[in-house]
Amino acid sequence: MKKLDFDDLTSLSSEAQQSPRKRMNRNLHSDLSDPVQRLAIAMEPDTYIRPHHHRQTWEILIPLRGRFVVLTFDDGGVVIERAVLGEGGFAVEIPAGGWHAVLSLDDGGVIFEVKCGPYAPFKEEDFSPWSPAADDDAYKELMRWFRNAEVGQRWPGCGEGGA
Repeated sequence: MKKLDFDDLTSLSSEAQQSPRKRMNRNLHSDLSDPVQRLAIAMEPDTYIRPHHHRQTWEILIPLRGRFVVLTFDDGGVVIERAVLGEGGFAVEIPAGGWHAVLSLDDGGVIFEVKCGPYAPFKEEDFSPWSPAADDDAYKELMRWFRNAEVGQRWPGCGEGGA
């Protein structure tokens, strides 16, 4: 039996706080080639999850500790759905190909992710063309915008019709 307990979440959060990217994951799947990927991800509020999509798989997100803003977007960067997990929302499923981003609202937050495998590293085309890369300081402004973004809004940094 594989399990995650409170001590595991605390340890994972501590590792995330020490990580330069401010996140850390613990896989429950045995191998990156497993057909179902299952993992707990500790995410601090200052970790950047660049808007992206998974072309071949859906993704389920469930908060284990803390609150998370989950946004989905159209191709031009307009918010089409918003959920705050851990605050009335218990799970979301992002459809295959759906542009999305996640923002941790709380220190020590941990979210559980399930998606089809095998694991595939991101390629540049998996990131939304209107979002800044992690090495572009504009991502900090985008993260501030995520916090309160509402359905129908587009990040002002997108420009007209996207980047």
